[in-house]
Amino acid sequence: MSQTSRRELGDSNRPIEDELEDAFARMIDEGTQRLHRTWREVLATGFFGGTEVAMGVLAYLSVLHATHNSLLAGLAFSIGFLALLLGRSELFTEGFLVPVTTVAAKRASVGQLFKLWTGTLAANLAGGWVLMWLIMKAYPKLHEQTIESATHFIAAPISAETVALTLLGGMAITLMTRMQHGTDSMFGKIAAAVAGAFLLAGLQMFHSILDSLLIFGAIATGSAPFGYLSWLSWFGYTLAGNIVGGLGLVTLLRLVRTKDRLREEREEADDEPDGSGEEVD
Repeated sequence: MSQTSRRELGDSNRPIEDELEDAFARMIDEGTQRLHRTWREVLATGFFGGTEVAMGVLAYLSVLHATHNSLLAGLAFSIGFLALLLGRSELFTEGFLVPVTTVAAKRASVGQLFKLWTGTLAANLAGGWVLMWLIMKAYPKLHEQTIESATHFIAAPISAETVALTLLGGMAITLMTRMQHGTDSMFGKIAAAVAGAFLLAGLQMFHSILDSLLIFGAIATGSAPFGYLSWLSWFGYTLAGNIVGGLGLVTLLRLVRTKDRLREEREEADDEPDGSGEEVD
């Protein structure tokens, strides 16, 4: 079927299906707002994101301590993703699909994208560190479980298996973002958050933020057989794998799928005299 025919059949008069057009519009609207945040807003939103994920880690550790079942613990971790969704905070690895699509559509700049990424990443880690320190002080019964869970990640050697787990970790959370922007239904968004948590935490994929909080908690107990230098070494390759997985295996394919719609959006942005991609402080 020709592009013209698809335009005539759909309600939106766009070169993609109506459902994809709705999802695309939601991403551009949200991405434009997120990328035009000030530094203060980026850091505050990222800090809250770290604290909210840490509450999911608390639920994960509590269920794992009680049941020794990682799948059930993964479902419990969905509390963290639900808090992100309903609290409108920001997690670094959620910043692939929506912001990159917005930059590709010329609704924001590459500089704004890197501000969002660097600010959110640093603030996630800071907020998560604070909450994990408090959690370890409040729940000494979870110390042993926290050290065991953190060791599973930080002691893993770099291999084909661990690299694959980092790629899948980045892909899983970006897929969760894609599902949430594919619907207006809050029930659907919540279901996507639970599914993402099950995949990411329940199947013990490697995730740069989630697993860092486990490691921070273990170090905070004072009994962990590793320290921050070991974490930094682990964090480097895990972060790289998450980025490749999220950008290469989900975001890039989404951009290819909406290529014609992106071209239209870029042309519209070029025609606007106010330069909507300029940064607002």
